[in-house]
Amino acid sequence: MMNKWSVGIFLFNEVEVLDFAGPFEVFSVTEVNEEKPFTVYTGSENGEMITARNGLKVQPDYSIENLPPVDILIIPGGLGAREYEIKNEIVIKWIRQQMKEVKLMTSVCTGALLLAKAGLLEGLKATTHWASIEKFKNEFQNVEVIENVKFVDEGHIITSAGISAGINMVFHIVKNLLGVHVAEDTAKRMEYDISFPN
Repeated sequence: MMNKWSVGIFLFNEVEVLDFAGPFEVFSVTEVNEEKPFTVYTGSENGEMITARNGLKVQPDYSIENLPPVDILIIPGGLGAREYEIKNEIVIKWIRQQMKEVKLMTSVCTGALLLAKAGLLEGLKATTHWASIEKFKNEFQNVEVIENVKFVDEGHIITSAGISAGINMVFHIVKNLLGVHVAEDTAKRMEYDISFPN
């Protein structure tokens, strides 16, 4: 019987669209013997419709309170992350609590700032969007911020660089969980050009 994983994606107003849509697509498209190993849920703070960057409206599946237990949690970034959610104690507390429950915590782009605010990156290496590297270094000096990489894998936490880099991170996760051939097949289906280091 095939292993299956549940994935949660946190949504909020002014979230960067590709930060969540890219990972959603990779997890949703992945197949093994015509079965889907990933079930993807979306959730916002109150479960109400959010308005992503540039006006895209998205209806989440759940509020964070009633989001089913997930194995993998994705915290995307964007203007809303670095300007609003980083000051949202309810969300930061929820992220901190989720770290105790998920198998893998991940962030895309400036979503890493939310992980850092929750205290999850203390003493770890991490990355974020290039335009927020200095902000990251200045505000979270106990995090070793890595530049010019697509993602940083610290085992139980993976942070990716900006926007499209989240896609690379999720292919890395697919490869780790299901093998390089499944990851390559998924990339081919998506016509996404990616190479996996041996």
